[in-house]
Amino acid sequence: MNVYDSEIIIAILQQEGLEEVDSPDNADLVLLNTCSVRDLAEQKVHTRLGQLRMIQEQTNPSMKMGIVGCMAQNLKKDILRKKPYVNFILGPDSYRHLPELISSGGDKKRLIETRLSSLELYDGLFPARHEGINAWISIMRGCDKFCAYCIVPYTRGRERSRKPESILEEARRAVDKGFVEVTLLGQNVNSYRSASGGFPDLLEKMAGINGLLRIRYTSPHPQDVNDDLIAVHKDYKHIICNHIHLPLQSGSDAVLIAMNRTYTREHYLDIVDRIRKSVPDMAITTDMIVGFPGETDQDYEDTLDMMDRIRYDAAFMFKYSSRPGTQAAKLEETLSDDEKSDRLNRMIRLQYKHTLEKNRELIGRNVEILVEKESKKTGKEMMGRTSSNKIVVFPAQNYKPRDLICRVITDAQGVTLFSSR
Repeated sequence: MNVYDSEIIIAILQQEGLEEVDSPDNADLVLLNTCSVRDLAEQKVHTRLGQLRMIQEQTNPSMKMGIVGCMAQNLKKDILRKKPYVNFILGPDSYRHLPELISSGGDKKRLIETRLSSLELYDGLFPARHEGINAWISIMRGCDKFCAYCIVPYTRGRERSRKPESILEEARRAVDKGFVEVTLLGQNVNSYRSASGGFPDLLEKMAGINGLLRIRYTSPHPQDVNDDLIAVHKDYKHIICNHIHLPLQSGSDAVLIAMNRTYTREHYLDIVDRIRKSVPDMAITTDMIVGFPGETDQDYEDTLDMMDRIRYDAAFMFKYSSRPGTQAAKLEETLSDDEKSDRLNRMIRLQYKHTLEKNRELIGRNVEILVEKESKKTGKEMMGRTSSNKIVVFPAQNYKPRDLICRVITDAQGVTLFSSR
């Protein structure tokens, strides 16, 4: 989502006559597009600001710099107090104010705009994309779920959806520029609503775009996965990828209630069962949080049990990170950082085992691969992805990026598949 927002920002700046440069040493303006989902992301921004300040003082005194995005929304008071050299602070609904900054010329006044909007969708603005395979397309902004640990509803506002016509037009423009795959984005992408239907209806419309080879999306909320969504995967499996990222966060009902996740483990298992009955080869990936306040040994074991029962293809796993302003931030932490790390490491080992097992099940199977680029290790090999979003490395031969090819999987190592013949 930040990549997409950055592409929108670049498009706005290009309309003002600015051009991208490859180094802050040569820049008149430096933007840090930020995320506040986890503390580590914020710490990286503070580090980067220090580096930019040194460049400004030593080699580029006229350079302006700004914080944009969620961190600007969430920590504007802290930035104003501690970072006086930051010229402007713009929240995620304020990018249209960038021309005002440009027109201020050499004025050093600070521009601050962090009001959330119930209407801003950046419709009518088309991202400035570089050449590539996949184009990110935001179909909605904001979130109404209010998970106890999540800052997003407070930094990006309430849920609102773009008109399908605008989304389809953006996808067609991406195809015209050479993109053959799109990934639809939303904080809870399957909460999408429009006058002409919900998320499955949008997917069906997207499937009719000429020249588009694959459609992905992220991330759905389990509460909003319904039979219509599962059916559209089955009916349009030639273009809608057989992969669903289904965040679990915890396998304990007690923790799920504390997180305000609005589903139970049994509800989640029922969703997985319905998906696999309808689309047997569907890859399922997830997000996990360990060490949520109050998580007991049994809660943690319940989560590992869910992992054993579902056997995810892959998972993003994190230690709980308290976000000031959320409901969970008011809860007392019950685990030390070492205990969280131990639980996370055990979980990572279990998922690594499941990922390898799932990948080795593909050995001997002929799979469709979208060719992306040369392999990093040698120019004699290329890499691409299956519809289930698995990386495959194979001999270069005469393949070109954007080719759809079929190859037999001959080996699996870690998260990577190999095809040597």
